[in-house]
Amino acid sequence: QVQLVESGGGLVQAGGSLRLSCAASGRAFSTYVMGWFRQAPGKEREFVAAISLSGGITDYADSVKGRFTISRDNAKNTVYLQLNSLKPEDTAVYYCAVLRGGWLTRRAWSAYNYWGQGTQVTVSS
Repeated sequence: QVQLVESGGGLVQAGGSLRLSCAASGRAFSTYVMGWFRQAPGKEREFVAAISLSGGITDYADSVKGRFTISRDNAKNTVYLQLNSLKPEDTAVYYCAVLRGGWLTRRAWSAYNYWGQGTQVTVSS
């Protein structure tokens, strides 16, 4: 069992920035592909970004490419999501997730094994 705790969400004006963090329990963090997803009210959970075991490979949804950056620090068991140039349509609950047993980044939420409780990001216009 892997426990994930997200932090860093909040209320920000359009054009602003936030940095989300997700801390994982255990000693196997460096063996997990990590992903960020988001879910807005009335919408399905959608892929935002993913990062490979060493951080050398990243993948982004088209809607956030060039504005968001995913990174990880395996020594701290933490994955980050830097959100820049935020738009009102970025408003959602953001979740981090663990993909155990693989090394390729994946966009399907069903591929991920463990999830955090989520952190709310609200962007005002």
